[in-house]
Amino acid sequence: MTGTEQWLGSAPAHWTRGRLKDLIASSSNGTWGSDPVENDQNVRCIRAADFDRVSRRAELSNAPLRYVEPSSLRQHLLRPGDLVLEKSGGGEKQPVGMAVLFTGTDAAVTSNFCARIKPSVNVDSRFLNYVFAAAYGQGLTQAAIKQTTGIQNLDIGALLASRWAFPEKEEQCRIADFLDAETARIHQLMRARDAQVTALTKRDYASISEVLVPGSLAHGAGTGTFPWLPELPESRPLVKLGYVCRIQNGFTVDGKRDVTGDVVTRPYLRVANVQAGHLTLDSVTEITVPRAVAERSTLRVGDVLMTEGGDLDKLGRGAVWNGELTECLHQNHVFALRPETTVLDGRYLALMTQTVHGRCYFESTGTRTTNLASTNSSKILGFPIPLPSLNVQRALVSQVHQELQKTATIRALLNQQLALMAERRQALITAAVTGQFDVSTASGRNVTEGVSA
Repeated sequence: MTGTEQWLGSAPAHWTRGRLKDLIASSSNGTWGSDPVENDQNVRCIRAADFDRVSRRAELSNAPLRYVEPSSLRQHLLRPGDLVLEKSGGGEKQPVGMAVLFTGTDAAVTSNFCARIKPSVNVDSRFLNYVFAAAYGQGLTQAAIKQTTGIQNLDIGALLASRWAFPEKEEQCRIADFLDAETARIHQLMRARDAQVTALTKRDYASISEVLVPGSLAHGAGTGTFPWLPELPESRPLVKLGYVCRIQNGFTVDGKRDVTGDVVTRPYLRVANVQAGHLTLDSVTEITVPRAVAERSTLRVGDVLMTEGGDLDKLGRGAVWNGELTECLHQNHVFALRPETTVLDGRYLALMTQTVHGRCYFESTGTRTTNLASTNSSKILGFPIPLPSLNVQRALVSQVHQELQKTATIRALLNQQLALMAERRQALITAAVTGQFDVSTASGRNVTEGVSA
């Protein structure tokens, strides 16, 4: 017996038994439109990247502007109370299928990787949003996923065919009011913890900068100049990266082309796997490529991985490859820097990309488009770094790691608290929309005891 079937049997007797689709008036795919035009006819296009996954609302501030033909806009325009459902994308830790509520007043559409969900006339949109959150937490969304090469696609029809039970609209509104109030309290705590984590991260960056490039914090960054460099110790001469590194380019996967002949299957590292100072390898996929291609793009232990683009703060972010995966390949948007080990420590270089000096260089030399920015191999090889002796580099790396260790324990505790708050919020939502308690008599503070999310 599935989890849904179990709670349906214990749902309030006066609730209607049916399916998720009974709560839906319509479901339609989104559109990407075309490049924005020079007038006031552009609209915001909401992507999964514009989901506020804490409040489960669509966030328009960074949604790209697109032009949608008037006839198509009439079909795709979002109205307050619509839901935006991610139907393609996702990853191992964050499966596709999250839904958020649209409450904006600006003209907006959903991207073609999302769908617009309109609630039925007798359904409160906030309640439906919480229902989708509960379905996501119960695994109904994951059960409707069809996996292709590196992409998860949601079978919306299968999801909406899931069995469900629900009350009349008046009770839906009471449940939504209750959850709005209780989750707001949790969100406030989560935002406070997030702010503390952000403060710790800024402290770490400051520590790295002050150890590796003394004086850079006092000058600040963002002007494209490096006023702190003349103040560096004489033992740290400035050298462009190209003199002490070779660069290996990755390759892109053509999903439309069949791979035949002498082929191999290898792990494939993408931009999303390369973070500032570390790698996230739990969502690495495997690809099949010609052996000759694999031989040209296989990572070596000690390589420093640097990213080509994305958001401005992601340009050139670096992390050391320690051979975590055997014979791993890398995307063309990830550069593999191979230091001359007699003069440059890869750990030192990876840390240098996180300094004020590194961020100033990549942000000032990056090529910017409407929403993204990028760098290239020549700009990376032109990155000027202070280069003391190898022994000094290693000593500086050790000093930085000692500084970072001071905040690591606090960060782990804060992240644990955030995870527990997220679990409590999910359990509270699931309990409320499945009728496991009467919201008119509950405060929400103890209702999740013994409740599984």
